[in-house]
Amino acid sequence: MTSATVYDLATKDLDPPLAVVDLAAFDANAADLRRRAAGKPIRIVSKSVRCRALLERALTMPGFEGLMCYSLAEAVWHVEQGTTDDIVVAYPTADHEALRSLATSEKARAAIAIMVDSPEHLDLVDAALGHGHPEIRVCLELDASWRPAPGIHVGTRRSPLFTPKQASAFAREIVARPGFRLVGVMAYEGQIAGLGDAAGHRLNRALVGWMQRRSAAELTRRRGEAVRAVQAVTPLEFVNGGGTGSLESTGADAVVTEIAAGSGLIGPTLFDGYTRFKPRPAALFALPVVRRPTRKIATLFSGGYIASGPTGPSRQPKPYLPTGLKFLGFEGAGEVQTPVTGRAARTLKPGDRVWLRHAKAGELAERFTHYHLVLGDRVERTVPTYRGEHQNFG
Repeated sequence: MTSATVYDLATKDLDPPLAVVDLAAFDANAADLRRRAAGKPIRIVSKSVRCRALLERALTMPGFEGLMCYSLAEAVWHVEQGTTDDIVVAYPTADHEALRSLATSEKARAAIAIMVDSPEHLDLVDAALGHGHPEIRVCLELDASWRPAPGIHVGTRRSPLFTPKQASAFAREIVARPGFRLVGVMAYEGQIAGLGDAAGHRLNRALVGWMQRRSAAELTRRRGEAVRAVQAVTPLEFVNGGGTGSLESTGADAVVTEIAAGSGLIGPTLFDGYTRFKPRPAALFALPVVRRPTRKIATLFSGGYIASGPTGPSRQPKPYLPTGLKFLGFEGAGEVQTPVTGRAARTLKPGDRVWLRHAKAGELAERFTHYHLVLGDRVERTVPTYRGEHQNFG
């Protein structure tokens, strides 16, 4: 029995478009993340899952501790739902309502640390809550990009704090401000964790691998110095780093106490291009065939679920099952229709299903209100995504 038949059989009573999560693949991916983390706890990146039931499933597994949320409102919601009492918000917030919710909930304040990288972030909290507000736990973000020469920046544009001296100075400012407690340091090495080293031509692969090795060595030294400088100012509860693509190098850094990862649970197409690991595709979506414009083309309903990031083919979903299908170059995945061609397209007929994979891990959940959790050839249960729980965190 082919995989396509298994998914078709499991969802035979459901109408597409629909999305499934293969629990066997999800659990296998979780086990592989634990193996690669080599004993360091993994903080689950919620944006890469966006489904409370799946986050809770992973949190029950050995090696996974706490969430890294992308929104303060999301973090407060998880505390209210009882998902976990250990959350770091990975991005600074300008949400006054969420800050007020945080300040008025003793449970939320004890569970959540918000991200800061400048005095303006502290000013914003004071403006939202007023002076004399309850103590807010904060995490200092160190920029983890690679800057091998003046004017060259490799990595994501995040914190302005790059040097140990800058981190130490800001740590002293946090400690001196009433209403704040510095509890952690985070450094996300996107140029290693989020950039595949097995994609493209051989020269490109060699350059990416060379860059990542140099960047990892430089960051290990600089992050260590920065953390020690901050610890000279105040004790820390955690030092967070990494991502799905950098578990090995981040875990080897002695100052890192936990590693953030999430996409590796889902296995989207952007994570096909790594030499260090091969996640199994866990989240799939099915579109129905609705017409046959020619003998060689089958047209699917809907499907233009384009991922964020630099536009291009890598951000499009990809046909997965049946094998051998591809998009038309001049049409791609469309708003209301998606033509596919290839050998398998010749045998497709209206009503048949084509299974596709999204480019990114969590954004598929913004398209569907529910995930059907598949185990073998049956749906074990159907659970809401964030969207299905009427939650939209931007």
